[in-house]
Amino acid sequence: MHKILFDNNISHRVIARISDIFPNANHVMLESLDESTDMEVWQFAKKNGYTIVTKDSDFNDLAIFQGSPPKVIWIKIGNCKVTKIAKILIDNSKIIKIFLDNSNSSILEI
Repeated sequence: MHKILFDNNISHRVIARISDIFPNANHVMLESLDESTDMEVWQFAKKNGYTIVTKDSDFNDLAIFQGSPPKVIWIKIGNCKVTKIAKILIDNSKIIKIFLDNSNSSILEI
């Protein structure tokens, strides 16, 4: 089962909107990682089998330099409402699941 972990730059409220498609979604705040460094979040995701979902390039850079796991889904969009993020994830859910199943891919840009 695919496990995704949302970074702080995406609201935890998105989880409720995508739970039927991504039932194992989690958020750094729910894991008490909202004050953690990117490397601490990276290590948590790696240890617990999560793919990190973010809106900034920091985890993309870590994926390039550290390799995966964890994988990174980089949503390249500015500030927007939770409904828009949820729609992006829902509209791209097939692509996301293919990416998550592909062991040769580390970064997905949406």
